[in-house]
Amino acid sequence: MYIIVGLGNPEEKYLKTFHNMGYIAVGDVAAKLDVKFKKKECEAYVAEANIKGEKVILARPVTYMNASGRAVKQLLAKYKTDASHLVVLYDDYDIPKGSVRIRPSGSAGTHNGMRSVIAEIGTSDFARIRIGIHDSEVNIPIINYVLSEVKREDYELFISACQRAAEAAICLAEGQSIENVMTKYNG
Repeated sequence: MYIIVGLGNPEEKYLKTFHNMGYIAVGDVAAKLDVKFKKKECEAYVAEANIKGEKVILARPVTYMNASGRAVKQLLAKYKTDASHLVVLYDDYDIPKGSVRIRPSGSAGTHNGMRSVIAEIGTSDFARIRIGIHDSEVNIPIINYVLSEVKREDYELFISACQRAAEAAICLAEGQSIENVMTKYNG
């Protein structure tokens, strides 16, 4: 069983912000698998899907970004799985806007939500799918940037990036090797 978590902030005012790329991407996973986020458990909205006969849990934490790890820890415990079957989708200021990068492990970088996940579950050895949001033409503090709305002229770029991230997450849940998924989707 895989648990696919999209990081974001729960309030509607954050819906179209850069910091909600993980929420959007896990929503795209749900749409591709034809499931809805119907229940709330473990401090997250949860949808259940089936991929190749295996149960897959999709989650959007209802904690704020900086406390995302609480929900992830609870989900891993409830569904009795470990970090080797966890995929986290999130925005990343450290990579160019519209790019997608998949990694089998790593640090949190500048992302407080990922810092929370790593601290709560006690490991950084889990798959992560990062959606690049950095715009070299924008020069404002990171906190202001990540909480700002995506510019209308960039919508298509981010819609495409979230769709690619969703496809990559599904490939991982299907059991494809992370190396193959990285080769196909990184860039």
